[in-house]
Amino acid sequence: MAERLRIVLNHVSPKVSSVKSESTAGTYNHRPSFKYTLNNLKLTEDQRQFYEENGYLVIRNLVPKEKLEKYRMRFEQICQGGVKVPGLTVMRDVAIAKSEFVPGQQAITKIQDFQRDDELFDYCALPEILDYIEAFCGKNIIACHTMLINKPPDPGKKTSRHPMHQDLHYFPFRPAEKIVCSWTAMQKVNRENGCLVVLPGTHKGELLQHDYPQWEGGVNKMYHGVRDYSPDQPRVHLEMEAGDTVFFHPLLIHGSGMNKTEGFRKSISCHYASADCYFIDVKGTSQDIIADEIADLVCRRYPTLKKEDVTFSDVWKFKSRPVRGTETW
Repeated sequence: MAERLRIVLNHVSPKVSSVKSESTAGTYNHRPSFKYTLNNLKLTEDQRQFYEENGYLVIRNLVPKEKLEKYRMRFEQICQGGVKVPGLTVMRDVAIAKSEFVPGQQAITKIQDFQRDDELFDYCALPEILDYIEAFCGKNIIACHTMLINKPPDPGKKTSRHPMHQDLHYFPFRPAEKIVCSWTAMQKVNRENGCLVVLPGTHKGELLQHDYPQWEGGVNKMYHGVRDYSPDQPRVHLEMEAGDTVFFHPLLIHGSGMNKTEGFRKSISCHYASADCYFIDVKGTSQDIIADEIADLVCRRYPTLKKEDVTFSDVWKFKSRPVRGTETW
């Protein structure tokens, strides 16, 4: 079955040169007092302690501006139809009827699965990023989920919001402690244009039930949120400048608010996992809802596939690409 899916998807993982780290040499054994980070010279003791307690860590001015401009231009080429990326997932806002780059078409609010586009995947392989990722995942690193987010101006129905959620809801691999997201602001991000909102310390909890929130203006596809979420919980708004990067745990509850400006708010991100991570069967769990939606999406894109031939784990293996080290899934 997995081989049949591989042939149909026509997926050949591109090769990426292993980038050696000169600044993160050292041992990778857990210290008894640290659960979510590894012994690594990249993080200071204070940074490790902050992540351990809060589940996220912001590093200022990490990604060079010229790199961000390169990714922005590539995104524009994709929006204009000048570039076709195999396997790319394009998402459009449920309430938007115009586009930033292609007049007359719905706005592209997010592109996912750009692992086969070397221009955008360059972000995932940046040494500046991977040196920090080693502090969470170890030396053998898999890039497993890629996104460039283009949050549109809200059309008045609050659909530009992203509900509060946990990223682990979307992943069939474990352990959570060996998974981390890198999220980089491509421009100034603040409360006006919908910055990230995090609930510090929630990474210490469990994976919660997720559903579509009952929003009057509608909800974008696969924008699941924590069920019975209470907006009264203490939160932090992560206001960032271009190039600032936040690393966060997959159980950290987070989301983003409306974009109240007239411009599009851009960010680029990648989830990473250790090659030591293992896959689980999510059947009968709270993740059934997302596994079923993804299987439907794959079958619509590749009509020769039958839904029973598509497993959640296989899909994520095909979306993944090794970026550092010698091991893979």
